[in-house]
Amino acid sequence: MRQIMVTACLVAILAPTRRKDDIMYRVLAIALTVTTTLACAEPRDTGRDIAAVEAEAKALVQQFVGQLKPQLQQAIAEGGPGQATAVCANIAPALMDELSASSGWSVRRVSLQPRNTERAIPDAWEREVLERLSAQQAAGTPAQTLDYGRKVEGRYRYMQAQGVEPVCLMCHGTDLSEPVQQAIAEYYPEDRATGYSLGEVRGAISLTDLR
Repeated sequence: MRQIMVTACLVAILAPTRRKDDIMYRVLAIALTVTTTLACAEPRDTGRDIAAVEAEAKALVQQFVGQLKPQLQQAIAEGGPGQATAVCANIAPALMDELSASSGWSVRRVSLQPRNTERAIPDAWEREVLERLSAQQAAGTPAQTLDYGRKVEGRYRYMQAQGVEPVCLMCHGTDLSEPVQQAIAEYYPEDRATGYSLGEVRGAISLTDLR
């Protein structure tokens, strides 16, 4: 990085001393372009301890779940699972957006069978991790214990699996009530998040450190 910056500085000093049609001027100009590009392309490294960053990601996951779950339970108690679908459609995205804005992280939910096709489709790295987590669950590891984090292109990324709990089956299982089917059709016309069995990985909370 120091070599790149020094080269750029030398070019900046020497270039004005040459005429525009001078070959040396052109060489120096090309060198400046290349070295500046390399400097910008270097992986980002904040120097922060990875364990501390991962702990922060886990805390954000718990904060999101801790805010969403009581609202889902209340919606089910007051209006049945169909009303919980409205909470997932409206409140869950708002909570993720608020956490993202206040924390410096990107917070979202993704799935191989997304319900919200506008927000929950995984990128290539998330898809790979989801497949890994699903395979681990199928091999016997409880979904609630599964997570994965690493630095990707200079940014720390973390995913916490979301397992299918008994309450999830009312909206994500194989035998859905008529009100639930109607609510899903209303809020998620392109839904693919049904047919799950108890304990399966139905998605993950995905975080990316943007700082």
